[in-house]
Amino acid sequence: MTPSHSFEIGKIRLGAGAPLFLIAGPCVIESEAHAMSMAVRLAEIAESAAIPLIFKASYDKANRSSASSFRGPGLEAGLRILAKIKKQTGLPILTDVHEVSHVGPAAAVCDVLQIPAFLSRQTDLLVAVGRSGRAANIKKGQFLSPWDIANAVEKVAGTGNEKIILTERGASFGYQNLVVDMRSFPIMRKLGYPVVFDVTHSVQLPGAEGKSSGGQPEFIEPLARAGTAVGVDGLFLEVHDNPAKALSDGTNALPLQKLAPLLARITRIAALAREWEAQDAGSPRPPTQAERKAATATRRAERRKWRAR
Repeated sequence: MTPSHSFEIGKIRLGAGAPLFLIAGPCVIESEAHAMSMAVRLAEIAESAAIPLIFKASYDKANRSSASSFRGPGLEAGLRILAKIKKQTGLPILTDVHEVSHVGPAAAVCDVLQIPAFLSRQTDLLVAVGRSGRAANIKKGQFLSPWDIANAVEKVAGTGNEKIILTERGASFGYQNLVVDMRSFPIMRKLGYPVVFDVTHSVQLPGAEGKSSGGQPEFIEPLARAGTAVGVDGLFLEVHDNPAKALSDGTNALPLQKLAPLLARITRIAALAREWEAQDAGSPRPPTQAERKAATATRRAERRKWRAR
């Protein structure tokens, strides 16, 4: 089912059968130089793949496993860096907000405000993001069913803001493990909003490293292929040029050098999935020359039969 709500973020159109879009970037702003470098390189790769890009990075990871883990540069410094990236690259910017007091400052810089999965039921935060007028990316909590996300949607839409994205990032499957139920994508799309698949967080092993999370990045491409085939509107990928040295979520990040070949495969699957959707919606592809000739021959044969009566 194609989402009925279509809107634009910068020059990118989302929903209603629009081309697959990408949300990508490092988990957290490690430094201005690193974030800028990643944004520039991601923009080049996305442009080569002809896939619209929204750059993502966090100024504060308030939900790290350990109090000693790196959280980022903080609100003021982080937003200053994101503003520079937006100005230099022209890319739309996404960042997550953990507190109501951060929504206003973040909305002044960023195009998309993300509700973290752990906070996807926090009414005051959802309402504040809705009232900001910015697009809201609601990550479905690991503890929620795909039907439950409708309540979060109502909290944002109730403010009059219909620029809503829903993101699947896996469901808790026992201790320190996540599983992705592919049924969740068509279920959430029935709510009428663009649906994104957060692939890299879906291969995370929460808390598996003791004071940090582990991951299984070898499953990034298989899951990305599967979600794209189901017909998601966008993919969310945390990408790093050196995951082993990343200051947050390196164990489940996609290495930068693997992004281009992944997108080359994914865009082909996305085009086919949209062709199928168009056919299901009653907008079939144009007939081929052979099909047109066959149809003409059939009509002529039918006319000859009619004249012979």
